[in-house]
Amino acid sequence: MSNDLTATVEATRVDPKLLEILVCPLTKGTLEYDSARQELISRSAKLAYPIRDGIPIMLPEEARQLTD
Repeated sequence: MSNDLTATVEATRVDPKLLEILVCPLTKGTLEYDSARQELISRSAKLAYPIRDGIPIMLPEEARQLTD
């Protein structure tokens, strides 16, 4: 694997311990990690919070609205 690709893969990983303690800022409910989309899903708020460069962006205004 090239150095650039290795750096990209490592930057998209989220620390599992961080995922254990993060909750939805609106509902305080649990979050599901979607590794394919690099998002944290709040089913209770119907929002998907983006993960950019391995950092969860927990701002409701940055979240994507989920549809049923």
